[in-house]
Amino acid sequence: MPLGEARGASSRSALPPHTTLRILSDGRAGHEAQTLGIAEALGLTPDLRRIAPRSHYAALAPFAPPDPGDARAYAPPYPDIAIAAGRRTIPALQRLKRSSGGRTFTVYVNRPANGLGAGDLIVAPRHDGFSGGNVVTPLTPANRITPERLADARAAPDPRIAALPRPRVALIVGGDSRHGAYGATHIAELEHIAASLLASGRGVMATASRRTPLALRETLRRVLVAPRGFFWDGEGENPYLSMLANADAIIVTGDSVNMVGEAIAAAAPVYVVPAPGRRSKIDAYLAALTDAGAIRMWRGALEDWGRVPVNATPDIASAVARAYLAFAAARRSS
Repeated sequence: MPLGEARGASSRSALPPHTTLRILSDGRAGHEAQTLGIAEALGLTPDLRRIAPRSHYAALAPFAPPDPGDARAYAPPYPDIAIAAGRRTIPALQRLKRSSGGRTFTVYVNRPANGLGAGDLIVAPRHDGFSGGNVVTPLTPANRITPERLADARAAPDPRIAALPRPRVALIVGGDSRHGAYGATHIAELEHIAASLLASGRGVMATASRRTPLALRETLRRVLVAPRGFFWDGEGENPYLSMLANADAIIVTGDSVNMVGEAIAAAAPVYVVPAPGRRSKIDAYLAALTDAGAIRMWRGALEDWGRVPVNATPDIASAVARAYLAFAAARRSS
C-alpha cells in the first residue's frame, strides 16, 4: 500500500473516543520521533514506555524473548494500539500482543528483520523494499514536523535565528554511521559550503546531530560566527524547528533518512549533500524524492526553484486508524 507520493495530506479516519495508545521506544531519537509523530497525527496522547534490554537480549533481538527487566513495556492495562520502532522493541511488542490476548493492535515502524509477523500493521518506507498484505509503504518516514508547528515558529522565531540577515540558509548536519565516516574531505566540503554562503551575504544557521564528529562540529563553530552565522552547540533550547521554519533554503547531509524527511516537510527548497560511504537504501530514497520534486542534490550553488512541502505522516496516521478500526470491528463480530 504505497503512501505519500508528494504531499502526504490525506484526511485521517476518526478513532473512537478514549482510544488508548502505547509507544514502545528503544530511546533512539529518530525512532521516537517517528512513533510520536504518528501518535500526534492520530490525535492521541501516548503512554511512552522505554526499554533498555541487557546486552544479550539486545544482540538477539528480534529473535529472542523480551528482557524481563523491560516487563513494564508489556504489562497491563493493555492499550488499544501499540506502536514500536527499532528491532530491540519487537520482542516486547509481540509479548504485549500475546499478553493482551490479542486485544492490542500492534504497529511496527520500519522494516522488521523477522518478517510480516512483527505487528498487525507494518509501516516500512518505500526505500526499504518491503511489502505484504499488512504493510504500508510511505514515501517518507513519519515525523513531528507539522504546518501548525512551523507556523508558530515563523510567528515567533528563536531570537538567535531572527538576528540573522536574510536570505537565511539552514545547514542540517548529520554524522558518522556504519556506512561511512566524515573524514577531512567531507569536512572541508561542508566548511566550504558554509563559508561560501556567508561570503554571498546570506545568514547561515547550522545544527549538528549526536553523530556529528567533533572535528566537524569545531569547524562549523569556527566558521559560523555572528553577525551572519550561527551554530547551535547544544547550549540553550534547540532551535532546530525555528531553523526549518525560517529558512529560505535548507541544505541537509544525506546520511539520515529522518533528517531529509523532516527538512522536506518545511516549505523552503531542500538540497542534499551526499554523505560518505555507499548506502543503497538512502540512495534509493533520495532518488525517489528527486523524482517527486522534493529535493535537489547539492551541485555547489543555490538555485531559483520552488516546491511544496512533503510529509507522509498524515497518510501514515490515516492508514493506522483505518487498519485499527477494521481490526476492532472484526474482533467485535467474532
